[in-house]
Amino acid sequence: MKILDLVLKWKWFDMIQSGEKKEEYREIKPYWCNRIVHNMGIKNWDSIFINYPIYAKDGEILGGTHDIIWLYGSIHYDAIRFRRGYTNETMLFKLDDIYIGVGKPEWGSPENKVFILKIGDRIKE
Repeated sequence: MKILDLVLKWKWFDMIQSGEKKEEYREIKPYWCNRIVHNMGIKNWDSIFINYPIYAKDGEILGGTHDIIWLYGSIHYDAIRFRRGYTNETMLFKLDDIYIGVGKPEWGSPENKVFILKIGDRIKE
């Protein structure tokens, strides 16, 4: 099983644990592209973001930051493990989907497009 490990602030960890928060967000930046999209290396992502416009499926130019999964394909993760800050407390969940969109601000999403990680059922570790 391929697991994506993420450290969360206590607030978001507790909301996921209670079942209130159903998705997690990560910014569309070279670091997260390298972890979520097929590995091209951070230097390659940096050059893509700086030198080339990225086009959306509808042909809209997006300035190198959106619809990257559509262009390059995501890494297949089966599950997502959340760590409560830098403690030993963790939770493991099925990862239902990864896509790009606008998340919910009340769940910690910025206003721009982000990677959205849809959280599935909890898995016992």
